[in-house]
Formats: sequence, C-alpha cells, structure tokens
Amino acid sequence: MVALAFALPTAAARAEMVLRVATTLSDVPLTTGQASQGGEGMRFIGFTLYDGLINWDLSRSDVSAKLRPGLAESWSVDEATHTKWTFKLRPNVKFHDGSTFEANAVVWNLDKLLKRDAPQFDQNQATQASQYVSNIASYRVIDPMTVEITTKSADAVFPYLIADVGISSPARYKEVGGDWNKFGMTPSGTGPWKLDKLVPRERAELVRNPNYWDPKRVPKSDRMVLLMMPDPNTRVAALLSKQVDWVEAPPPDTLPRLKEAGMQIVTNIYPHNWPYQLSYSEGSPFRDIRIRKAANLAIDRKGLVEFLGGTAIPSEGMVDPKHPWFGKPNFKITYDPDEARRLMKEAGYSPEHPLKIKFAISTSGSGQMQPLPMNEFIQENLKAVGFDVQLEVLEWEALRARRRAGSDAPENKGIYGINNSFGYWDPDIGLIGTSWSKMRPPAGYNWGGFQDKEADELAAAAKVEFDPAKQDAILAKLHTRIVDQAMWIWVVHDLNPRAMAPNVKGFVQAQSWFQDLTPVYLQP
Repeated sequence: MVALAFALPTAAARAEMVLRVATTLSDVPLTTGQASQGGEGMRFIGFTLYDGLINWDLSRSDVSAKLRPGLAESWSVDEATHTKWTFKLRPNVKFHDGSTFEANAVVWNLDKLLKRDAPQFDQNQATQASQYVSNIASYRVIDPMTVEITTKSADAVFPYLIADVGISSPARYKEVGGDWNKFGMTPSGTGPWKLDKLVPRERAELVRNPNYWDPKRVPKSDRMVLLMMPDPNTRVAALLSKQVDWVEAPPPDTLPRLKEAGMQIVTNIYPHNWPYQLSYSEGSPFRDIRIRKAANLAIDRKGLVEFLGGTAIPSEGMVDPKHPWFGKPNFKITYDPDEARRLMKEAGYSPEHPLKIKFAISTSGSGQMQPLPMNEFIQENLKAVGFDVQLEVLEWEALRARRRAGSDAPENKGIYGINNSFGYWDPDIGLIGTSWSKMRPPAGYNWGGFQDKEADELAAAAKVEFDPAKQDAILAKLHTRIVDQAMWIWVVHDLNPRAMAPNVKGFVQAQSWFQDLTPVYLQP
C-alpha cells in the first residue's frame, strides 16, 4: 500500500478532478474495441471508450436497463424475412483521433471480427465477440449513413447482441501501421472517455472526451483512474486511506467499518446469477437429475446471504422470482438437506460414501462476488449431503477461457462444474444461449452441453418471436423447464455493492452489469 500511495495522484496534486476507482480485475481489459474480463471489462473499458450501433440506457435505477440509439439513430428489420436489419447511422460523429464515423467504419469493424482474410482481422477481439456476431451472414454499405446486416436466421435478440460490438477507428489502425498491440496503447473509439495512459496489470487512465456526440453524457470528471486490485481487502484499505474514491465489491465483513468511516454503500438488484454451470459431458455425475436436484437442495442460501451481509438474495432459478421470465417451476429450490441426502442415497452416495467432484472457480472477477469464501461455504453444505468437492482455483480470465472452451475441451477434463457468474440482461445470455443444445461455445453459452427436447423447442420459438409479450411468455415456459430439470446449481443474485467516499456524487446505480460513469464527480 505504501508503493500505491506514491503511485496515485494525491489530493494536493490534483488540479483536475480525478475519480479513482479500484476494480476487482487483475489486468486491464483489452482496449482495442472488444473488452475482455467479462461484464466488468465492458463496464470500465468497453462502454467508456467505445459506442455500439445500439447503446444501453443506464440513466435510471428503478427499472431494468433498456436499449437506446447509439451510433445508429434507428434500426428496423425486414418484416418478410426477419433477417435483414437496416441501421440508419448518426451523422457528425468523430472518433477520438478526429476521423469521421460512417458506414464504411461499421463494415470495417465487422470484417475485424468475422473476415479472417481481412488485414484488420483480430483473433483476440473475435474471441471476445464470438457470441455476438456468430449469427451474422453478411453486411454491406447502403450509403454513407446506412448499413444493412443480414443474419443467418431470424433473430429477435439481435439488437441486444450488436449492442456489445464496439466500433474502433479504421484511421487509427492505419496510423499505427496495422498493429492491434500499438492500437491498444493509443485506442480510438467514439465513446465519452479517451484513454490517456495504460500500465498493464496496474492501471488505465481515461480522460474526458469534450466533443462526445451526446452532450448530456460528456463526463463530469476530468480524469478517471482505473486501478487493478483483485484483492478485496486491499481495495477497502485503499478507500479507507483515501487512495481511491470508489471500490467495487467490498467484502461483507468490512461494510460496518466502511459505514462507520462515512463511506457510501450503494446496492441495487441487477440481472445477475452466481451459479455453477454443470457438465453433461460423458462421465459427469450431473447427467443424473437426482444429483443435480440434491446439489440445489443442499445449499443454505439464506445462511449464505447472511454471511454476505445482506448484499445478495437467494436464487430460485436463473432469473429472480419477480422477473417476467420466471414462470411457474414445480421444482422449488430451497434448503432441504434431508431431501438432498435422500436423493443422493438413491443415486448411491452418502456423507460416508461421498461423490467426488471438482469445480473450477476464480480468485476474483466481474460478478464473482467473494468467490473464495462463498465456495468454501458451499463446499461444506455439499459435504453434509454426500459430495466431496475439490476446488480448482484459477485467475478470472483463465476461468473465462475454460468457459468459452466448453466442458468437452481437454483442459476441462474432470471438471464437472464451473463457477462463472452470469447475467440475464437479454434473452440470449439469460436463457436461450445457455439452454439450447445447439448453442454450445463459441456460438452460445451452453458450456456443459445441456440437452433437452422441450427446452430446445422453446428456445427456438423464443429466438424468432418478435412480439415482446409473446416472447416473454415463451421464455417463462423455458425458465420453468430448465428449473424443473435443475439445469445448473443456482445460488444467489448479487445486489452489486459498491463503496464510495462521501464526496462522490452523481452516480445512479442502473439495474445492469454496466454503469454510466459520465455523471460521477467529486464534490470539493
């Protein structure tokens, strides 16, 4: 911490307004356009430096975040085919390097992710964007302010997916000699923040883009310093010693001390689940539904929430019970260790003759909450009903790579579950991409290869239902089905706690994994 004190700007040295944020990340996410490191990477680098054709409206805390126009002022789908999307682009938008945004830049960026023989194709960004662009068949410029994108099949979720594609500057790429590594050190998007300094594994410093196209979202702070601090106690110590102004995911046992010191503790529900995605690969014991149900019934979620200082709510499925997609599951996910032991005994296991399993977990990371103590808590719960759980601990991005590889990959041999926090901000990431058997990585999120005829039919129907109310009804049936099948082990929904210094003002915690940092400022 002493070294950190010398490394950060002190209050006296700050002529400009500097917001200092301690993230849970161990390295700076990719800065080239498609951020790595999951939702937190998108929050701090993806949606600060870049815009998508469609952006998220993160201005309200009382409703779930919705889509809104970004670099496209409007979009529409051909009613006859439901595959041709037309995007009318926003005029007079400049990249950070001063070049003009227009339709050619959109096509250039899609080539960056999809066209392997294009000079600008970048495997690193293509890997991060694989789920967003996998259904794109073709794209073309209609005129300088209009782009057409054709999907391989009708896709009612496409606007959500294209919102996660950041648009990088072709001019800056050319300026740095066609080298994405050099581009990453001096990136150029159209976002409200510009990168000023990057120190790998330590920090990224962003400065206000005074010419941002949406004047309401020109940042109120002059500079934002993002610090990589995966250790939660280090983050808290940095806040208490006034070396940072904001920390992500403070440990529950530090909340009383932080409140006593006058810090703000901000929470809000958001589309989050902290689960174990289960393997259905050959040899996995979770192919047996009795084992899956027993694991779900073994966990004392209320006790875990208490352990977390009330910063979570118990999961009863993938989505929270008030969500329109919850449906009416018959399998009630509660704490019932007697029933769990009965199911385990029926499957041939007991605390005296336990089932040996291994889960892959992370040390920290976006949405991972407090992964080490939470996994140890659950390890004890499972032990009480007949599981002998071994935890394989990985760095966050290494765990995400295991998730992207799928459960059949050689590196996942012997891993029967992966503790990768998940979202449900759109139908694809929440339900369709996780439960549809055809959506195994890299096209989808079905890591373990769950396969169920009824779920497949419902996922396929939801994907092509363009009426939102009818789509919600199908998704409710899909959620009912996957809960009844105990597809994953669902544990808690995070309330996403953050701790901030008393003089941090302007923050509105959206019901989203992503947050708008442009209104945040420090009161003198």
